Amino acid sequence: MTETLATIVVVALLAACAVLAVVAVLLWRARHPAQPQASAMSDLARAQTDTAARLEAMLKMLGDRQSQLQTAVNERLESVSHRLGDSLQKTTAHTTEHLQKLHERLAVIDTAQKNITNLATQVTSLQSVLANKQSRGAFGQWRMESIIQDCLPKGSYAFQHTLSNRTRPDCCVFMPDSRVLVIDAKFPLESVTAYRDAKSDEDRKAAGQRLRTDVGKHVTDIAEKYLIPGETQEFALMFVPSEAIYAEVHDGFDDLVQKAYRERVVLMSPSLLMLAIALVQQSQKDAHMREAADQIRDEVARLVKDVSLLGDRVRKLQTHFNQSNEDIRLAIISIEKIESRGERIQQVEVDILTPVESNVITAPMTRKLEAGE
Repeated sequence: MTETLATIVVVALLAACAVLAVVAVLLWRARHPAQPQASAMSDLARAQTDTAARLEAMLKMLGDRQSQLQTAVNERLESVSHRLGDSLQKTTAHTTEHLQKLHERLAVIDTAQKNITNLATQVTSLQSVLANKQSRGAFGQWRMESIIQDCLPKGSYAFQHTLSNRTRPDCCVFMPDSRVLVIDAKFPLESVTAYRDAKSDEDRKAAGQRLRTDVGKHVTDIAEKYLIPGETQEFALMFVPSEAIYAEVHDGFDDLVQKAYRERVVLMSPSLLMLAIALVQQSQKDAHMREAADQIRDEVARLVKDVSLLGDRVRKLQTHFNQSNEDIRLAIISIEKIESRGERIQQVEVDILTPVESNVITAPMTRKLEAGE
């Protein structure tokens, strides 16, 4: 492509030179019309020679330029090829690294997909379980029993306890005043499900009315069966096994909640039931503490007596220690006197008589011991 371009340029230049030569001849003839034929031919030959020389110079220059252009193009192509090779190499390395990371992430996604599939299977199983009325009732009963068993000690509650009127509530919690607290776990979930699944406003209105009727009837049944004066507490608890259902009933059916309060039936969600059971547990602990108050008072009196006796014995022991310290002090004084007398005895200088020499007897110098030495 480069050689074709150069050839086209050369041909264009030659054509331009030829045109210039013809134009120059025509201009010269126009200025010198009266010159003879020989002079005109001579000038034309000279112009052709100059044109040929210029064309040759231009061809040489074009050849040099073409060579330089070819060299520059080769160098540029080599540089571009080198850069392209480096870029392809780096791109290949980055692509390989990204593909490896992508495979790792795909493996994580596959694991997560498996977990989601298992969870979906479990949810489907739970949905199939809750689709049955008896299964839903068993689920609410199980959740209520789990909360009671986790929060209260054994013996402070009973499931399916029989009351004096032959009724058997789901759970009875034994309170300190000997009156049981009744908890019912049979909440009518079918009405709530129908209310949620309603498509049109009319269906939703009908489902809402059904929910009011079913829940209101259940509240009335609890109040009539499980509120026995002197045997049960003044109110009963109706357990709602879902926080969402509890919130929906409170938000959309305030009249139903107020009716339950008037019937002395309190709707309890799982979290509220846990709080209520915690308060019951604390009340039972306080009752046990009050029952054991006399025993605690007697034990405290015995403890005070033992502490007083311990104080007397410690004071006697202190007296013995003081007497022992005095005896030790006197013994140390006696030891110091004995040591002092021993030192004085060692300081006494007794002159010993030496044998008679030259029949001269020298009287020894003696010192009389003083009294007390």
